[in-house]
Amino acid sequence: MMNIFASNIKLLRQRRGRTQEEAAFAMNMKRSTLSGYENQVAQPGIEALLIISKYYGIAIDTLIKINLSALSESELSQLERGYDVYITGSKLRVLATTVDARNNENIELVNEKASAGYRTGFADPDYIKVLPMFHMPFLSKDKKYRTFQIKGDSMLPIPDGSWVTGEFVQNWNQVRDGHPYIVLTLEDGIVFKVAENRIKLDGRLVLHSLNPLYEPYAVDIKEVRELWKMVHYISSEMPEPNLPREELSNTVAILKKDMEKLKKQVAAVQIIELPLDE
Repeated sequence: MMNIFASNIKLLRQRRGRTQEEAAFAMNMKRSTLSGYENQVAQPGIEALLIISKYYGIAIDTLIKINLSALSESELSQLERGYDVYITGSKLRVLATTVDARNNENIELVNEKASAGYRTGFADPDYIKVLPMFHMPFLSKDKKYRTFQIKGDSMLPIPDGSWVTGEFVQNWNQVRDGHPYIVLTLEDGIVFKVAENRIKLDGRLVLHSLNPLYEPYAVDIKEVRELWKMVHYISSEMPEPNLPREELSNTVAILKKDMEKLKKQVAAVQIIELPLDE
């Protein structure tokens, strides 16, 4: 594990643009001590591990167990911005991804035909690299995105065949209630639903459809393999007017008026039937 630790702290220092002298000074240790850790000449004790962990804002577990050089740029950026999943209490998820010639993250496209293979190939770099790839200049370069073609009418008014782009969710505890997500499970494959986060309560996500004809259902978080938070969708179809909701609103308004009339009639009858004082 110490060889992983050594390469990790060297990588993190270099990504900050710090020399060994500068980093050692900031951590109140000798340059030769830090050099020994980076070159595996010496092994740090628990106090040194705590100091280095605090300096980089990354958990000791991550520093000694995870080869950071194997992570994508977006995953490294998340760690450096404080989203270390060992600190936040969830499991690190290494995503199979692709980059262009300039090391920028691609957006892979999973069409309806590829969705069946994605259920088993999502973690296979050889599968991911044959997917179509593109870029969207208005999306952040520090985050990882993937686009999925949805099918069915469960998320109407988002029509069947739409392309939904999602942002990769590293820490599932941060899933927000009422927000739409692309969810991958081994049993159901790719589904697009509105999430209700019950992970801390009973270890489940409850998935809701926008179409009221479909009942919500729960999935055990252990069955989930990937989560992508929707950022936008693209469709060639114009959404249908939401006539049922308008009709329902009109019906409710009419019922309210009828109820008010009924209340007035009942009040008038009660006044008429009041007994006279003897």
